[in-house]
Amino acid sequence: MYAVIKSGGKQYKVQEGDTLRLEKIEGQIGSQVSFDKVLMFSDGENVNIGRPVLENVVVNAHIVEQAKAKKIIVFKYKKRNRYRRTQGHRQRYTAVAIDSIQA
Repeated sequence: MYAVIKSGGKQYKVQEGDTLRLEKIEGQIGSQVSFDKVLMFSDGENVNIGRPVLENVVVNAHIVEQAKAKKIIVFKYKKRNRYRRTQGHRQRYTAVAIDSIQA
């Protein structure tokens, strides 16, 4: 059994017991989160596709971690103009563990 959910402008395929990193969601570690924007649901035999979302399917999860990702370096350079700019960025993320998929 799996579902495809939408969170933070991205789509994720999830199953019970999965842990995944999402864009930052407000909440404390251990608090419950439910995703109601379910785009697709499969129980192993039947596949239900929402137009655009399924109304009667909810994915329940809990927050495992609130942290920042690895630093990336943004480097801008223009040749022959002595122009160089370096900037770093660390994206915030939330790690969630999928508890159940209720249909």
